[in-house]
Amino acid sequence: MARISGVDIPNEKRVVISLTYIYGIGPATAKKILADAKVSEDIRVKNLTDEQLTAIRTEVAKHKTEGDLRREVALNIKRLTEIGCYRGIRHKKGLPVRGQRTKTNARTRKGKRKTIANKKMATR
Repeated sequence: MARISGVDIPNEKRVVISLTYIYGIGPATAKKILADAKVSEDIRVKNLTDEQLTAIRTEVAKHKTEGDLRREVALNIKRLTEIGCYRGIRHKKGLPVRGQRTKTNARTRKGKRKTIANKKMATR
C-alpha cells in the first residue's frame, strides 16, 4: 500500500479514487492534484512509479489535510460553542446546525430514537 499524508491508500483502485481516502481530499481536489503532478487518473496505485508517488505527495502537501484540517474544524466548532452563538448551541445539543427540520428526520445528528412515555402523535 502506498502511504500519502499518513494514510495508507488502497492499491487496487485508481489513483483518483484512492486519494479521496485522505481526509480533506474529495474527487475534484484529487483530479486537480493529479493534473498538477502530471499523473494519469486511470492508472492504478500499484502501478505508480516512485517519481509519480513523490510528485503526488508534494502536491498533497500543498493542501491542508488530515490532522491539521481536523484540528482546524474542531477549533472552529469550539469557538462557536464558546461564544454561545446559535450554531454553537446547536453543535452542543447535537442537533442539525444548518436549518434542517427536526420534527421528523435529523436522525443522523439526533441519534437513535428515544421513546418518551405517554407521548402520542397529535392527530390533525
